[in-house]
Amino acid sequence: MTSKSIDHSMVTTAYDIPKFKITSTLGVARGIIVRSRSIIGTFGASIQTIFGGNISLYTRLCEQSREQAFDLMLQHAAELGANGVIGMRFDATEIAAGVTEVLAYGSAVNAEAIR
Repeated sequence: MTSKSIDHSMVTTAYDIPKFKITSTLGVARGIIVRSRSIIGTFGASIQTIFGGNISLYTRLCEQSREQAFDLMLQHAAELGANGVIGMRFDATEIAAGVTEVLAYGSAVNAEAIR
């Protein structure tokens, strides 16, 4: 694991960073997390579905999964020597009943401020 950190302002879904010039592309940075629902969480969410609306237990699980995948992507980009990520995306796939993979990915880049 690296101690280098990528500032969140240097991560974008666009293919450029305003006021910065991309000086090099270092490859794909990715962070993958595989999560399952617990029996208790599934039961609690089932109760929430009876009343309709936001299923907060699943919302929290999804947010945590995306945050963890995002952080892993930033770690990978830093290991590649990047100071930014462009074209960042999330993807999720159910790989078994109740087991979901969440992937955060983008192009790891070096960018320098335009003066």
